[in-house]
Amino acid sequence: MITDRDTATAPTPADLAAIDAEWPLIDAELDVLDAEITLIYADDRGGPTALDWRRLRRAESRVTQAAADLATRTADPHRAA
Repeated sequence: MITDRDTATAPTPADLAAIDAEWPLIDAELDVLDAEITLIYADDRGGPTALDWRRLRRAESRVTQAAADLATRTADPHRAA
């Protein structure tokens, strides 16, 4: 049963739309986190490889691009996605 308390804490459609709009950036940030964790645990296998570092650089580049895209969409809400 849904109570008034449950509906007060549930995300609104506007909240869900904001999350949806920011999802590419959130996903890119999660990729950076995953790459950083891989680097932390790389000592167990002899240290980070060139591929590990490349993966981190690519993930960081995705964050930069996603942040720029989000800023552009936020600045011009009528721009097509």
